[in-house]
Order: sequence, then C-alpha cells, then structure tokens
Amino acid sequence: MDIQKVRELVKLVEESGIEELEVSNDETTIRIQKSATFAAQPMAAPAPIQVPAAAPAPAAAVAPEPAADPARASWKDVRSPIVGTFYRAASPTSEPFVGVGDKVSLGQTLCIVEAMKVMNEIEAETAGTIREILAEDGTPVEAEAVLFLIDPA
Repeated sequence: MDIQKVRELVKLVEESGIEELEVSNDETTIRIQKSATFAAQPMAAPAPIQVPAAAPAPAAAVAPEPAADPARASWKDVRSPIVGTFYRAASPTSEPFVGVGDKVSLGQTLCIVEAMKVMNEIEAETAGTIREILAEDGTPVEAEAVLFLIDPA
C-alpha cells in the first residue's frame, strides 16, 4: 500500500466522526484508531509547592534491625511460575491445601494459580515444613512472586 494512501486514510479518520477504520487488500491490513484519552492540550507549568521540612526523628525512636535468623537462610522459596490469581484451596468451601507448620512432601500440591480460567496446581519442589505463606487467598500474583517459604530441615 502506498504511503500517500495511508496519509489520506489518517486524514479521513481525523476529519470524520468515525473512531476506527480498518482497510485490507491482498497483501496488507491497516487499522487506524482515534484515541481520545491522549488528546494533546497546552498546559500551564504547575506552581511550585512548598513542603515544610520534616523534623528529624529522635534517635531513641529508631527501631534496631532484627537479627537475621540463620535458620531462615536455608529456607527455600516457592514462586509462582505465571501471572494469575492465588488460591489456597481447590474451591471456596474446601480446606486449604497447606498451612503454616504443615509438613509437605516433594510434588505435593501447595496452591492453585488461576490464569485465563485455567487452574494451575503449584507443587512443592522440596520436602519440608511450610514456614510462611506470603500471598493472600484470592489476590493477584505476578510471575516469580514468592508464595511460600519452606524449611527443608
């Protein structure tokens, strides 16, 4: 398709009341769509905002860093392989697959991550004890989000 024809199509969409135009021929398809959300409008520069300086915190109010738990260093994390919704149980009326303090074996189902109406069972990659559950039931999780911490000892 000729670039001049593309320019004419863009001009046609801009000048008309249509929001979207799609044109196809044997070899190409061109789709032109108006976007009202990004309308360019001149804006005045914002006035500077003065924020009062915060008073320094007293030294006694600073909480000391908790000592690192050496046992925690050996814990293994279980991560979500996909983006989806985290579920601790197979259904709203079912008991959760696991809870904090439960012993799990290699390959045991820990939770479900739903993605595009497909229920994906997440299994333990190591045997051990569930020490922490880091995702809330029914909430979205990102790929590689840590869901559980397992103590393999």
